[in-house]
Amino acid sequence: MPILCAKGVTHLYNKGTPSQSKAIYDINVEIEEGELVGLIGHTGSGKSTLVQHFNGILKPDEGQIIVDGKDIWEDKKATREARFKVGLCFQYPEYQLFEETVYKDISFGPKNMGLSEDEINKRVLLAAEYVGLKKELLEKSPFDLSGGEKRRAAIAGVIAMQPKVLILDEPTAGLDPKGRDKILDMIKSYRERTGSTVLLVSHSMEDVAKIATKVLVMNNSRVEMYGTVDEVYSHSEELRKIGLNIPQVSKVFELLKQNGCDLGSAYTVEKAAEIILRRGGVGV
Repeated sequence: MPILCAKGVTHLYNKGTPSQSKAIYDINVEIEEGELVGLIGHTGSGKSTLVQHFNGILKPDEGQIIVDGKDIWEDKKATREARFKVGLCFQYPEYQLFEETVYKDISFGPKNMGLSEDEINKRVLLAAEYVGLKKELLEKSPFDLSGGEKRRAAIAGVIAMQPKVLILDEPTAGLDPKGRDKILDMIKSYRERTGSTVLLVSHSMEDVAKIATKVLVMNNSRVEMYGTVDEVYSHSEELRKIGLNIPQVSKVFELLKQNGCDLGSAYTVEKAAEIILRRGGVGV
């Protein structure tokens, strides 16, 4: 059974006014438990609108959102449960840090769940470990942290609620390459250690290729493609037509193929290096 399911979901902006428009239209998608899904699409394609439906921030004008087998708008209890089962971390989440210490910020969500102090403490320490925050940073003001540390602290606040599904909206935005890699490694490790389902909203085809098991492509408010990285990225021309560029290393492999050297497909530098090294003895 899928952990997340959208059935015929449509959401309207400015409903009932002359400027009414469809933010997302007739979305039908199922996401299996344990998947790490990269959600990509150009600006305005509907990515953020879609993920805000999965934990009840937005309510569909048509269709159903099913979380863990239950329609989240069935009743108030189902809606509340969905908001704990699906943790959503917005773009630039560090702007939402507000407590006196990092510990208090991370513990905010678990406290709202009505957990005991012992359980809250366990969750805070575990969440900090998942995101790579050292214990001594927990008693610091969040505003004394570096940019990357702030980002990880904010993500830890969502992880501490131990959601079945973690949604991250552009988690590497504004970070330098080293910071981006740390966040991506953290997301991949978190999913592997917990078995949780993760949705990574990103404009970076490279980032998605590095860690995703599946890719969901949005275009003009609808689902354009959904499949494995290989299945989706192999449609390079279709992706270009909707304003998405395949990774640079993939373009290099395409050029090699056009010039008589077919090495197959690669979407990350690591995969490309592996292929080239493997072929090194046969006259690449």
